[in-house]
Amino acid sequence: MRKAAAAVVMMVVAAAAVAVAAQEKKFGTALTLTEVTKVSDIYANPEKFSGKRVQVQGPIVDVCAQMGCWLALGSDQEFQTIRFKVEDGVIVFPMSVKGMNAKVEGVISVETLSVEQQIAQGHEHAKEQKTTFDPKTVKGPKVNVMIKGEGAVVF
Repeated sequence: MRKAAAAVVMMVVAAAAVAVAAQEKKFGTALTLTEVTKVSDIYANPEKFSGKRVQVQGPIVDVCAQMGCWLALGSDQEFQTIRFKVEDGVIVFPMSVKGMNAKVEGVISVETLSVEQQIAQGHEHAKEQKTTFDPKTVKGPKVNVMIKGEGAVVF
């Protein structure tokens, strides 16, 4: 009886694994890193990660509405996100992935944006999202951290 119960449990686990794998959507190159880096660790010390390849995991809180060329992933810290940007047209993320989870890999890019650059980005983002942007919200230069995307798995 125990052997039969164990066999049933193993079949249920295998079926669940197959179902999860079938729901995964892969984009770009295959993921190869085994260690997941916390978004909060990257923001705590961006220069340490600048130019380094990382794997990050989190909920997809936003998607580029125009070209599907980026995802915004939520962090392990509240109100913190990181943008996973891919080359236009190389990978296209559908809007339907918003609200799902993703594991992504790419190289960390750290740059300081001037007030003018932030205003231009704010207007562009507002245009993409069909919202408005108030340039008065920009108070000075800002360090911008993002992941130059290579591959993603959405689940």
